[in-house]
Amino acid sequence: LLPLSLLPRYKRLVDNIFPEDPEDGLVKVNMEKLTFYALSAPEKLDRIGAYLSERLSRDVARHRYGYVCIAMEALDQLLMACHCQSINLFVESFLTMVRKLLEADKPNLQILGTNSFVKFANIEEDTASYHRSYDFFVSRFSEMCHSSYEDPDVRTKIRMAGIRGLQGVVRKTVRDELQANIWERQHMDKIVPSLLFNLQDPTDSGSPGCEKESPAELTERCFRELLGRAAYGNIKNAIKPVLMHLDNHSLWEGKSFAVRCFKIIMYSIQSQHSHLVIQQLLGHLDANSKSSATVRAGIVEVLSEAAVIEASGSVGPTVLEVFNTLLKQLRLSVDYELTGSCDPYCNNKTTTDQERQLQEAVIKTIGSFANTLPIYQRAEVMLFIMGKIPVPGIYPALGSPIVTERYESSNMLAALPSSFLEPLLSFTLMEDPEIRLLVLSILISLIDRHQNTHKFTFLRSVILSDISVLKLKVDKCSRQDNLFMKKHGQRLYRHIFLTCSEENSGRSHYQALYTLLALLSVELANEEVVVDLIRLALALQDLALANDERLSLYNRCAVHALSAAYLSLISQLTTVPAFCQHIQEVIELRQKEVPYLLPEDIFIENPRIMCVPRVPESLEQVEGEVLFQQFQIAEVLGGSGYNIEILNTPFTPQITDEDRLSKRKSIGDTISLQMDMDPRYSPEREQVDCVCVVSEARIQSDHVNGEEQEREKRRLVVERFQTAPFEEIAAHCGAKSSLLQSKLDQIFELTIRPPPSPSGSASQGQTPTRSVPVYEMKFPDLCVY
Repeated sequence: LLPLSLLPRYKRLVDNIFPEDPEDGLVKVNMEKLTFYALSAPEKLDRIGAYLSERLSRDVARHRYGYVCIAMEALDQLLMACHCQSINLFVESFLTMVRKLLEADKPNLQILGTNSFVKFANIEEDTASYHRSYDFFVSRFSEMCHSSYEDPDVRTKIRMAGIRGLQGVVRKTVRDELQANIWERQHMDKIVPSLLFNLQDPTDSGSPGCEKESPAELTERCFRELLGRAAYGNIKNAIKPVLMHLDNHSLWEGKSFAVRCFKIIMYSIQSQHSHLVIQQLLGHLDANSKSSATVRAGIVEVLSEAAVIEASGSVGPTVLEVFNTLLKQLRLSVDYELTGSCDPYCNNKTTTDQERQLQEAVIKTIGSFANTLPIYQRAEVMLFIMGKIPVPGIYPALGSPIVTERYESSNMLAALPSSFLEPLLSFTLMEDPEIRLLVLSILISLIDRHQNTHKFTFLRSVILSDISVLKLKVDKCSRQDNLFMKKHGQRLYRHIFLTCSEENSGRSHYQALYTLLALLSVELANEEVVVDLIRLALALQDLALANDERLSLYNRCAVHALSAAYLSLISQLTTVPAFCQHIQEVIELRQKEVPYLLPEDIFIENPRIMCVPRVPESLEQVEGEVLFQQFQIAEVLGGSGYNIEILNTPFTPQITDEDRLSKRKSIGDTISLQMDMDPRYSPEREQVDCVCVVSEARIQSDHVNGEEQEREKRRLVVERFQTAPFEEIAAHCGAKSSLLQSKLDQIFELTIRPPPSPSGSASQGQTPTRSVPVYEMKFPDLCVY
């Protein structure tokens, strides 16, 4: 060893900071001298760091931990004081010593090294480092986050040190663009699961005497900071480990932790990146299509919560893809429910209850996403959904109008544009009664802006003489509402009338129609609309009186009851005494003589009281005073200032060709048939001609045999496209292309004319040559543009 006087000055200054007894701590006076020397001669800073590192390594090996603490304190002070260009070399020595402490077996040394690293991470360096690596620190701090030390207090301290260390690594690397990218998958696969492990663990509540917060609280703060720093291109690598962690530890089934994780994510990331999280979840849902129903339901629940948190723009640019994925899962769930298995090759069984819970969750999520969209997009989405679910009868949940439950709009023109209302109303004429009921439910949900629907539930089976007890919320009809009814009112009345004419309608249909009429009166009625609605109710009475073979006696009685219930409501809303008196007198007379024309008898709610409605053998005796008189109603309304000119005009809507086209068994049949009847989609021209001829014959003649033939041909066409193999369909398409090409060739031949002769006529005696097509002629370059 060299004598003390021959040692370099920086070594003597370093040795002087260590006392003879380590319990005395750092010699502050000598530490100030060392700091002054380092600031005065920054080129010596790297040597000071190397010498301190040498001493620390020797003290660690000799278990002189007091001197180890003094050395780390000295390094921390030098690091905080020196910000010169030579700091990079000193940092290398510092990180070497921190690594040495983290590799030690003693928990106190690991915590000491972590604390020093956290202090270093909070320092903003003046110069960047090109070669520094933090891979070891990511791995070591992640390992500390999973500590299983026997002593719970020590285990908690080690885990919290690991969490703070990861937080320091993120801070240090995110600020320095020249550092290794911490967002790479290899790093995120270690950092994120370590944080989630501590966020999930309920056993560690921290040490009240030592720590101010628990590992879970510190982890949440660190996780939020990590996500808040994520840029657009880093979201995927940050979210993927979360999904994998939830998969590996079966945390989707509990739902609560998964929902908590994604609530933290959605609230922490930048709002413009929220749709990326939604896309990641949708992709993960697709990847788990064959997983158990509880796993899929957990992912769907998280999607629903995420959509609620991000109320604007969470769906992102691919709106229909979101709903398409959810509807795909809904359809798969229905298939799994019918087959009883998610994956027959893996014997992955499922139950009806599990799948139905999943279906309810999917429908709820669809409603949550629809609620985040602007008003002009919601109608398009609902039309898209209706086209995707052709047969709601497979499972009742598919017909739930939950998409429209939170669809609130003060402007009905925006809520029900023509592009959505017209096809929606055309679905009310389909043969499938469940589809008609679904469409009525959707219309009711869209029109009800003041939550009055549930108040009409009682009135659908009982007529009240005083509706003031219902406390209906009624606002003055706005200008936009007046424009809506002026534009679409007659179409609505017409389809309500035609829906009442359907022979396979049941009690639920008539009650839904009553609710729809009542909501039109409360939400959208002005004086003109009131008169139109009264005229419609009287037209329904005439429909029930007509001896129409299509309507059974029950249907005719139900239409009578619907007309009576609605006229009782509208008479009380108009507050015209004479009108109310006439309606009440007719209802009282019916209660005595023909009770089967009132909802109390025909719309039975409690099957224990009466199993079958009391339907008479005929309605030939229904006449006179038990009917509502049109002339008397017109007289009392005219006397109260209403314009009754339209009321004196009979309401007789006719079924148009468009209605006949809409009258299919399901939405899917309608769409398929429209494609089949379009020459662009038809496989064979002859078959299209046949279908068109049959359709035209049905329009001209309404014979039963013609209808049966037409239905059979439609069924065959639909069945071919649904069941034929791909090769057969491709062959038909190829035949269609060949036919089209041959027709085009004929058109070209007819349109091509021989070029004019310079002399104006062909030479006599010469056989005219075949003209050259224009597209085969060779023109001089100067003539080509």
